[in-house]
Amino acid sequence: MVVGIPRETKEGENRVSLTPRAVGVLRAAGARVVVEAGAGERSGFPDSAYEKAGASVAGDPSSAWEADLVIKVKEPLPAEYRYLSTRSTIFTYLHLAAVPSLGDELLDRKVAAIAYETVSSAGELPLLRPMSEVAGKLAVQAGARGLEVESGGMGVLLPGVEGADPSRVCVIGAGASGRGAAQVAAGIGARVTVLDISKEALDRVRRETGGAVETLLSTPETLEKAVVASELVISTVLVVGERAPVLISRDLLRKMKRGAVLVDVSIDQGGSAETSRPTTHAAPYYLEEGIVHYCVANMPAAVPRTSTVALSRATLPYIERIVRMGVRPALREDAGLREGLNTFGGKLTCAGVARALGKEYTPPEPLLR
Repeated sequence: MVVGIPRETKEGENRVSLTPRAVGVLRAAGARVVVEAGAGERSGFPDSAYEKAGASVAGDPSSAWEADLVIKVKEPLPAEYRYLSTRSTIFTYLHLAAVPSLGDELLDRKVAAIAYETVSSAGELPLLRPMSEVAGKLAVQAGARGLEVESGGMGVLLPGVEGADPSRVCVIGAGASGRGAAQVAAGIGARVTVLDISKEALDRVRRETGGAVETLLSTPETLEKAVVASELVISTVLVVGERAPVLISRDLLRKMKRGAVLVDVSIDQGGSAETSRPTTHAAPYYLEEGIVHYCVANMPAAVPRTSTVALSRATLPYIERIVRMGVRPALREDAGLREGLNTFGGKLTCAGVARALGKEYTPPEPLLR
C-alpha cells in the first residue's frame, strides 16, 4: 500500500499529518510512503527527516494525492478537489456539516473518506480528543489576549491581582476541549463556571480540577446567567458529525459585558453563536455587538509541533492497521473506525453527517462486503 502525506494548504495551517517516527512504523508495516516536499517544515520536521525514516519526498503534490491512502490534517480545499478520486481513501478531519460543498464533491467523485472526528472507541472520540484538548487550552490564551484593549477587549486580566478580583470564565461543554479550558483557566486563578447537559461530564471536570471550578447543568436559564456574568466565554459544544447547536443568540450577546470575549471552539462545526464566523490566525479577532469574537477554525495549528506529535500518535494505530489489512477489511473489522467512514461509493455513511446535510444515510456495512 502507498501512503501519501500532502502539504497542508489551508491558510495558517502549520501541522503535518504524520511525524517521521510514524513514517518509520508504516514502512516497517510494509507501506511505501510519499511525502510532499515541505509538508513537515512548519512543524519542525524537515524533508531529510522523512527521507531518513524511509519515505520518498516528492515536489509534485499529485504524487502524494495519488496514493492508496491519503493522510491529511484538515479537509481538502477547492483547489485540491481535482485530486479526489475513487483510487484513494482519504483520512483526515472533514467536518462536513460545516462544508456541504466538500460533501457533494466526495459523493460525486465516489471517494472513500474517513473523518478523524467521528471515529469512536468505547464511547469516546479518540482522534478528536488530542486536538480538542489543545484547542481548549489555547482558548484561554486566545481569550486572555482578546481581553486586552488593543484587541478590543475590556482591559482585564484573567487572574486576580492585589486589589482587583479575578475575571469570570464561562466554559460551555465539559468534553475534552471544555476540560482543557477549565484546567488552564482555573490554574491561572480565574473564577470558572463549566456548563454541560451531562452530570457525569460535570463530575469528571470537577475531579480533574480538584473542585476548583463551579459546575452547572446547562439549561437556557443557567446558560444565560453564566454567559452574562462572565468576561470570557469559551464554547466547546459538539454533536458528533452534525453542526454545532447555536446556544448564544445575538440577543444574548447584547446582554454580555461590553468588551467581553467569546472564543468559539465549535466554529469548525459551524459555530455555536449566532454571530460566529470563521477567522484565521493572521486576523483572529473581530468585534460584533461590543463583544470580541475569536473564531479560528484550526486553533491547534498555532502550536504545530505539539499538535502534530499528539495527532500522529493518536492516528498511527488506525493507519498501521489499514496498511496491514487493507481499507475494506480494516473497516469491516473495526466498528469504531467504521463510524469514521463519512462517504463511500457515492453514499453518505455517517448518520450524523447525513442529518446535518439533509441527505439520505446509507449504512456502511453492506457497501463493504
